[in-house]
Amino acid sequence: MPPESPAASWTGGWLAAARHCPSPNHGLRPDGAQIDLIVLHSISLPPGVYGGPEVEQLFTNTLNWDAHPYFGQIRGMEVSAHFFIRRDGELVQFVDADARAWHAGASCWRGRDNCNDDSIGVELEGLEGETFEAAQYATLSRLCQQLQARYPVAHVAGHEHIAPGRKLDPGPGFDWARLQRALGWSLAFFPEPMTGTNPPGA
Repeated sequence: MPPESPAASWTGGWLAAARHCPSPNHGLRPDGAQIDLIVLHSISLPPGVYGGPEVEQLFTNTLNWDAHPYFGQIRGMEVSAHFFIRRDGELVQFVDADARAWHAGASCWRGRDNCNDDSIGVELEGLEGETFEAAQYATLSRLCQQLQARYPVAHVAGHEHIAPGRKLDPGPGFDWARLQRALGWSLAFFPEPMTGTNPPGA
């Protein structure tokens, strides 16, 4: 079967292949912003618990802060990412990719501060330092290709790279070399050094 045409997969900044779950936590990008960076994160709520609705509830401001003791530490946060990839590879979109999601915080990459202004945020369901599923890498590689077909993507980095010392995700369990091989993109797109713990073909 021939690959789906990336250009035909978008309605504005919404990707047809994703399940849409709109978040109110977004804003306008500054004039002249170049959307050339993909930022990878990891998240699970509560930490290490997968498959529930809590991440979607967090990004849509509907999380019950009293439902788990950990939620008290993040009470009142208003955050979002453009995309979320579940352990089974399901892709969820929260924010129009043309808009500015609230995922990076204080950050700097390729000589520019405030990475929210010109990046796409992608959350992987997982725990920082732990490994990720084959289905997630497959969805992520397709998503990166579709993003590059629409935007001038030239860089992919982790939250840990754009906010060193403040953030640790997606962590050493994420296999950057595996993503690079799947995409066939130049090493110049990726952080140095690329690391990962997943064996080839895992």
